[in-house]
Amino acid sequence: MPSATSTRQAPGLRAPARERSASGSLFLLLIAVCTAVTAANIYLAAPLLPLIADDFGTTASAVAWIASVAQLGYAAGLLFFAPLGDRVDRRPLVGWLSVATTAALLVAAVAPGTTALAAAVFVAAAATVVPQLLVPLVAARAPDDRRARHVAAVIAGLFTGIVAARVVGGLAGQAFGWRWVFGGSAVLTLALGLATALALPAERRVRQGGLFSGIAELPGLLRRSPDLWRACVRQAGMFGAWSALWTSLALLLTGPGYGLSTATAGLFGLFGLTASAVAPLAGGLVDRFGAARVVGTAYVLAAVAVPLFWLGGHVLPALFAAAIAIHAALVASHVANQTLALTTTSTPATANTAYVVSGFAGGALASAVAGPAFGHWGWGGVCAVAGLWLVLGWTVTAVRGGRR
Repeated sequence: MPSATSTRQAPGLRAPARERSASGSLFLLLIAVCTAVTAANIYLAAPLLPLIADDFGTTASAVAWIASVAQLGYAAGLLFFAPLGDRVDRRPLVGWLSVATTAALLVAAVAPGTTALAAAVFVAAAATVVPQLLVPLVAARAPDDRRARHVAAVIAGLFTGIVAARVVGGLAGQAFGWRWVFGGSAVLTLALGLATALALPAERRVRQGGLFSGIAELPGLLRRSPDLWRACVRQAGMFGAWSALWTSLALLLTGPGYGLSTATAGLFGLFGLTASAVAPLAGGLVDRFGAARVVGTAYVLAAVAVPLFWLGGHVLPALFAAAIAIHAALVASHVANQTLALTTTSTPATANTAYVVSGFAGGALASAVAGPAFGHWGWGGVCAVAGLWLVLGWTVTAVRGGRR
């Protein structure tokens, strides 16, 4: 029976294969654009902190914690929603999460105070986990020899969204006010989220265990897979270093040292386009040389970037070079570690949850520490936090071996 089936399908394989290739490229593009829009929601508050503080009659450093709340919300959403990719049909899940994100962003746009704003940002970030539901699907559909490249395309969209959050968010916030930025993001999220949901293939899943049983599986999965464990810790260190620096950057640029406007400081995010350019290159390097070598190189580059950031507190060109280096290091590490996480177990969505939750938890914790560090010790304190996270991420993973 199997051989008869394959014989009936063989004559028609060539044309449909070309059609699948074209439709697959469009599908990958849609997912990358959706990823860009939804990823922007996580970082939307960071470039708007000075405007938010001015509106609520406080200082920018006093509201810096809202950026950390967004990352914690995203980590919480990943913990609960991302494992569902192994258990339920993604189409309705992506649709409902997009609607929930839109509603939370609209609440943020009319928030009367910092507490209400933080709560809305937390919910919006928790629901905007659509990209991490889609990455395992992209990896599963990709050819074996191009898997990292396909994952890199989605990651390029993610970092493009982060850049847009800082650049477009800063410019739009300066021109129209921070509330309109949240409202505009709500509209884009709804449009792209629903379009992506409609484009997803229908899935029939035979669910084993409870709906959220994937959460209980995470500790055992990490114990059984040293490769996954190392990818999680490595990215927590790298993402923490980047997050401490990048979420505090608006405080440095709009402070007395440089005295830039929110819009001008937002333009600094254009250096984040380095990540979008590096992602395809990193994907090819991972496919060719393996994840470990790429991650090691990324850590060396990040270690160079941290002292450049410190120097950039006084010398603007050093800040330019540091921004390029840290984005290149982050995206190369991310492509390598996420590809490894997606291919090291038989439950890629659950493994991806462990990986991304670890990364964003590390980023949120570093951001939370960086805010007070900036208030007490200035920009040098933020750079020290970034350096500490890199040291922890590398030394802890050096203790336990892995596959590659």
